[in-house]
Amino acid sequence: MKPSEVIKQLNALREDYRKQLFVYTPEQQKEYDRLIALRRERVKYFHKNGLVSKGGAKPNVEVT
Repeated sequence: MKPSEVIKQLNALREDYRKQLFVYTPEQQKEYDRLIALRRERVKYFHKNGLVSKGGAKPNVEVT
């Protein structure tokens, strides 16, 4: 499954969650858990391979 499809399906499930008074059906909960696991696996891959920005530390610039 493409990463963009995972995000779209998660967003659709979250919308349903709100419409259903913040309760998932058992089938929706299983699908949500599966999609979250896929997403977390992808994020771990990015962290492991250094593909995530670590923040903007300013380089030391000497003024002469």
